[in-house]
Amino acid sequence: MKTVVKLAKLAEALKLQNLTPEIDMKKIELTTKDINRPALQLAGYYEHFSSERVQIIGYVEYSYIMQMEREERQERFEKFISSGIPCVIFTTLTEPTGQMIETALKYKVPLLVTSRTTSSFMAEIIRWLGLELAPSLSMHGVLVDVYGEGVLIMGESGIGKSEAALELVRRGHRLVSDDIVVVRKVSDATLIGSAPDVTKHLIELRGIGIIDVRMLYGVEHVKDSQEIDLVIKLEDWNKYKEYDRLGLEDEVTEILGNKVVQHSLPIRPGRNLAVIVETAAVNHRQKKMGYNAVHELQKRVQAKMINKRGN
Repeated sequence: MKTVVKLAKLAEALKLQNLTPEIDMKKIELTTKDINRPALQLAGYYEHFSSERVQIIGYVEYSYIMQMEREERQERFEKFISSGIPCVIFTTLTEPTGQMIETALKYKVPLLVTSRTTSSFMAEIIRWLGLELAPSLSMHGVLVDVYGEGVLIMGESGIGKSEAALELVRRGHRLVSDDIVVVRKVSDATLIGSAPDVTKHLIELRGIGIIDVRMLYGVEHVKDSQEIDLVIKLEDWNKYKEYDRLGLEDEVTEILGNKVVQHSLPIRPGRNLAVIVETAAVNHRQKKMGYNAVHELQKRVQAKMINKRGN
């Protein structure tokens, strides 16, 4: 199913002023993160025009069309508005004329205004649309921000994911989502996780029930979204299974086509999961910064062997 976002949600999120309140923006759907500055269209060129994009009129486009004679301006603007576009956003303190608003109402195309400069607003709207329209899926797990690293804790129901997350929160880290994590692919290298609105900031603990992390521990212990950097998979201890003890090669898992480093942690009584997850997060950050403890161990072993040969 194709991902869409309502224009009304965009207007609310980016605090846009609506000059055409008669038009119901909840019925208008946006399907692409790409935007368009219609300089060529206002000049009369419509070849290869992507009419499904949000249209942004900045100071340059506004100055160009305002220097036209009234009749020509009306003709150009009406052709533009009637081309099937979802909306027009005016930036940099520019505002449409009364005639433009009447034309927009005629074709049921919302006109919106922001005081932000065109460049900064374009960066913001592309980022926002990119996140909202990114391919997504819902995963069973817990997402926690640990020292700035997004750790997705996965495993079978009842294995201790929520308990580990609560202990991490008590140790000063931030909860993003418990039970269900909505994962969005915003690029080929970036996955962003968040919580469904219904369960945001809540943790379910068997035997106790639902607790509100934000109310119990404060807003500094929760976060709305987080990039997923590492997956921790919890599993029951199997004495017959050979577990990785050195970490010579990173195990990876694939989410929405993106590869993410994964560690499988066997669960046994007495293991402090929160400390292990913290250590995994810090170690992962060290590796990204160029330091690998396994490589350091290999260097020491090689140096020891060379010294023995020299003696």
